[in-house]
Amino acid sequence: MITGITHLHSLLRWLALIAIVIAIFQSLRGMTGGKDYTAKDNRWSLITLITFHLQLVLGLVLYFGKGWYAQLGDMSNAVVRFWSLEHLVAMLIAIALVTIGRISAKKASSAKVKHKRQFWYFTIALLIVLANIPWPFREPGIARGLFPGM
Repeated sequence: MITGITHLHSLLRWLALIAIVIAIFQSLRGMTGGKDYTAKDNRWSLITLITFHLQLVLGLVLYFGKGWYAQLGDMSNAVVRFWSLEHLVAMLIAIALVTIGRISAKKASSAKVKHKRQFWYFTIALLIVLANIPWPFREPGIARGLFPGM
């Protein structure tokens, strides 16, 4: 079961990345072009939020299911440190930024401010995510395939 959840978590990352990139580009276009904040902008923001929160749920199941929480004392081991602390904290920050960005954009009074807030919060979240995904080129023990299980 944990293997299946790991594969689902790895697959869903691509949907989350696609959603946030689309939302960022739409916000950039709206911000620089003076466009209205449309239902389409809101929809991509919501899709981004949903995929990131689904990743959170799956990630927490994996974190506790694989017992990474029990290894927090071994910070000298880079692999244990990455999985028990770094990946978790970075992704929680990114998810918080996506959530704050969406709420902040929804509450803004003008379309320009909506686009600007969403752009910056989502862009910072994306950078954090990209820096903390276990890409195949990372060190052994951290590295995961682009499409594990497929």
